[in-house]
Amino acid sequence: MLKLGFIGAGTVGTALAARLAGRGYPIVAVSSLSWASAQRLAQAVSGCRVFDNSQAVADNAELIFITTPDDAIASVVFQVSWHPGQSVVHCSGADSTDILQSAKEAGAKVGAFHPLQTFASPQQAMENIPGSTFALEAEEPLLDTLKGMAAALDGNWVELKAKDKVLYHAAAVLACNYMVTLVKLATDLWQSFDVPQEKATKALVPLLRGTLHNIETIGIPQCLTGPIARGDIGTINKHLDALEAAAPHLLSTYRELGRQTIPIAAAKGKIDELQARELQAVLESAD
Repeated sequence: MLKLGFIGAGTVGTALAARLAGRGYPIVAVSSLSWASAQRLAQAVSGCRVFDNSQAVADNAELIFITTPDDAIASVVFQVSWHPGQSVVHCSGADSTDILQSAKEAGAKVGAFHPLQTFASPQQAMENIPGSTFALEAEEPLLDTLKGMAAALDGNWVELKAKDKVLYHAAAVLACNYMVTLVKLATDLWQSFDVPQEKATKALVPLLRGTLHNIETIGIPQCLTGPIARGDIGTINKHLDALEAAAPHLLSTYRELGRQTIPIAAAKGKIDELQARELQAVLESAD
């Protein structure tokens, strides 16, 4: 089995190293700007040596993961002397393998291996990896190697082209990061009737879990509920009036999300064309 090295020992690198080691992959080398982080990664697996520079990792491993912050990947790769027979893989969601061009020109195989998952801490990341989908970009035979790694991590995989990466990552931001933003906006509204954020969050989390369960088990559009799904114009008008009085800064967000929801409701079949037009008019009239 290929000897693996990690340049960068943050949350993603540590989680991947620990999970891959647990499936029998030898993790032999790690370096990081933070010596303490590199030591923590090495302590999480057996047989891993800590080095104080990236070149040493490249010299001791056959497949090297670049798990630094995205903006540092290209410069890190450029500073290392690569050679044929090596594979260099980054874990950026938005960047293609183009940022590994200097390694490719030196004869190394290059690829991308992005876990479509939210990682708030190394321990939480290790718990979340199983079942995740990995976005892969590489040529054979490295592509097959990365597919095997995704399978070993109990994950799924999708193969992307370089031109796909930015939209793929934007979709992930919409689904993950902006869900946090929406919950924050919702808990802010709860504070207007004197419920603190912590209690509001606790109240909303079961609703979020139910929504995710419905998305997973019933699918879109059938999982959609709420006033737009019902064509309930009266409730929408009440929402708009209440927001204008208590939180006018949220009106544009509410309107745009509502407009984007109308086609989903129509696809579900619970509103007809006339109701869809009426909903559109109500949401646009508030502009």
